[in-house]
Amino acid sequence: MASASVQTDSVVALAREYAEKLLLLSQGSVDKHFDPFTDIDWDNPDFAVDHNDPRWILPISGDMFARHPWYQAQSEARKIAIGLWRQANIAKVGLQFETLLIGGMVQHTFKLANGSPEFRYCTHEVIEECNHTLMFQEMVNRIGIDVPGMGPILKQLTYLVPPLASLFPNLFFMAVLSGEEPIDHVQKAILRAGDEVHPIMHGVMAIHIAEEARHISFAHEFLEHHVPQANELNKFVLSLAFPIVMWIGGRAIVIPPRTFFREFDIPRSVRKDVFFGQPEAKDAFAGFFGDVRSLAKRIGLMNPVAKQVWKVLGIDGPTTRYRSEPDRPGQVRAA
Repeated sequence: MASASVQTDSVVALAREYAEKLLLLSQGSVDKHFDPFTDIDWDNPDFAVDHNDPRWILPISGDMFARHPWYQAQSEARKIAIGLWRQANIAKVGLQFETLLIGGMVQHTFKLANGSPEFRYCTHEVIEECNHTLMFQEMVNRIGIDVPGMGPILKQLTYLVPPLASLFPNLFFMAVLSGEEPIDHVQKAILRAGDEVHPIMHGVMAIHIAEEARHISFAHEFLEHHVPQANELNKFVLSLAFPIVMWIGGRAIVIPPRTFFREFDIPRSVRKDVFFGQPEAKDAFAGFFGDVRSLAKRIGLMNPVAKQVWKVLGIDGPTTRYRSEPDRPGQVRAA
């Protein structure tokens, strides 16, 4: 009887701690939030999009493609044209990903019990993500290039991802991290490096990073709270699904659609080098998921079999010492 009482007290304490963390995140959304049409000065003359502006050249600090010798060998005008297309498409992919997230969040909140602390936070996040879609679409519109965003196959995720939130919420929030972590990693790398980028890009990234920190924190907290409550079989399946979801989501965010390569007559060998072949490219992609690997370890999803899946997919590596830790030179990838 005493053992059952202690176990109940422990469950109550964990639930209270989780609720307090979510209340803190919710209050953060109240205290510090943004409106893309108030907080970005779109009509400032310096925000005008000039297709000859060198600030659209892809930043080396945050774009694997920018570091390739093929891109570096192009004329300034061609670098700018490629940069405009790529940045517009990244914004469009971000918009499409946020739309999937919004659909899933709405599905998730629909079935939450009265009094659930997740309802308030998730609703705050949906509001912020709606503002992000407005912000990303305005950026695409200002650039003025009709980019597709995700490729045609990946666009079919719109029929798959939102229902996951109702049927398999742990899997859904893994999918959330698969898109949010790479975008956040790249944007922070650019701002930390101090590269000169166009003011529209800088404004969009600054707002996105500020609010995405809460969104990533919530996904981590959700999984830390719910995954340990799952049965052993469920946890084993999740441990195998985690790296697969990260790989699929990360590739969807990072790799441009084939129309990009056709538009600029980019050799297939360059595409392979940048996104699949070069050790530097593989390490950069694996580096997006350092925080996620730390999370998997904390919640018991980094078992020997799962480690091999991370390794086979090429996204294994060191865990981070703290969330959003910058890449450390000389890191050695490990199984």
